[in-house]
Amino acid sequence: MMDWTDRHCRVLHRTLSARARLYTEMLTTGAVLHGDRARLLAFDPVEHPVALQLGGSEPADLAAAARIGEAEGYDEINLNVGCPSDRVQSGRFGACLMREPELVAEGMAAIAAAVKVPATVKCRLGVDDQDAEESLFRLVDLCAQAGVRHFTVHARKAWLKGLSPKENRDVPPLDYRLVYRLKRERPELTIVINGGIGSLEEAQAHLAHVDGVMLGRAAYHTPAMLGEVDARLFGAGAAVSAGEAVARYRPYVARELARGTHLAAMTRHMLGLFHGAPGARSWRRILTVEGVKSGAGLEVIDQALAAVSGLQDERAAGRLEAGQAA
Repeated sequence: MMDWTDRHCRVLHRTLSARARLYTEMLTTGAVLHGDRARLLAFDPVEHPVALQLGGSEPADLAAAARIGEAEGYDEINLNVGCPSDRVQSGRFGACLMREPELVAEGMAAIAAAVKVPATVKCRLGVDDQDAEESLFRLVDLCAQAGVRHFTVHARKAWLKGLSPKENRDVPPLDYRLVYRLKRERPELTIVINGGIGSLEEAQAHLAHVDGVMLGRAAYHTPAMLGEVDARLFGAGAAVSAGEAVARYRPYVARELARGTHLAAMTRHMLGLFHGAPGARSWRRILTVEGVKSGAGLEVIDQALAAVSGLQDERAAGRLEAGQAA
């Protein structure tokens, strides 16, 4: 989710669910150690619980970056061993590290020794011609020996040769059963499943076999689904509507605008909020066209929301008239 789950996105998602754990986009150890930390690591207190996801392979750098993340207040340090992008491969981190499980375990041991918050791993089943069962279990077992107890598994292999990063999200076949087996045979570990999960119904089905579910692109493109997470998956609280999420997000947008943040940097994460609802197209169009203009402010969100509400009211009135006529 590089370039997607920034701090603005995470605040929006938190308006929809108080219980879900949020993850940053993957940040390289080099960026954390030498980049603009105020920009890269900043997050709003409302985001808790929130995990910092790192990319890297040098144990000393991972430990140093983890210390910084903990000092900034993150609730978890997660090492990404699953991202298949070209940038990741050239830097010897992400999915290519599935070939070097000993190095991953060494890095995790360094992170665990450096911080008190949980040190976790997100991985794939394997890469290229690796045997998925062998590569997954070996990585998990070595990391468990290093003290890791929490693993998120994207239930696909990554093909680093021949497939683009986009194709790697869809083309390699899913093998949920292997992840289920990992949980059965390593019951003392927390196993979270990821990959191709597009609805809360699917998430509930997976929870019969594993400890948790990670939602990625489905949650981003249709964020309103998160509004039902607390009630349906955690059994706490009432569902949050898209309109309620906008109302909760509005004060944050106002504060950020006052700090000089461009409106489009925040509204780009809201485009799918009314996905499938009457007026969704108008909502997206107004935010996209008006939100990028110089000086754009809260009035753009209000205009887009009014367009959605108006179409929904018209649809409801049409149903009422039809019912009366019948």
